[in-house]
Amino acid sequence: MGIALQKRLLTTRFESPIHEVLINVMLANTFVRMRLDEAFDETELTFPQYNLLRILNGAYPAGYARGEISRRMIDRAPDMTRMIDRLVKRGLVERARSGEDARQAITTITPKGRALVGKVNSRVGAVHKHMGEILTEKEARELSRLCEKLYGFAEAQDEDAGE
Repeated sequence: MGIALQKRLLTTRFESPIHEVLINVMLANTFVRMRLDEAFDETELTFPQYNLLRILNGAYPAGYARGEISRRMIDRAPDMTRMIDRLVKRGLVERARSGEDARQAITTITPKGRALVGKVNSRVGAVHKHMGEILTEKEARELSRLCEKLYGFAEAQDEDAGE
């Protein structure tokens, strides 16, 4: 067992190595999210809102329908419509009916939204730099491979269940 985990939880006993890794993954997620939340200070953005803006910024000048945005999100947002509504009110995104299908709205990022993403990206870059000081490139690739093994298996099972 890792020393950091022992110190953090003040315990040396876990049910199994799988239990220990589950706790480690949850704590690592909390650590990263806290650092990202600090990057969003003074922006009034949440991580899901930032994620949505980054997705639309990557599609600029085009946009995406709500379902496509949802599919690309890191965290599945339960109410994408309300999140988009809040960003529209702030002038960060716009919605317009699709020329191909008038029933479908396409959301695009505004210049104000692009400016905010640029500002936050520099702060998020500092989080990336900090992570690079903690992990070597080899360690980062291995951790990424292991994480993909975990959630990739779960996603494949979800897809199989949907058939």
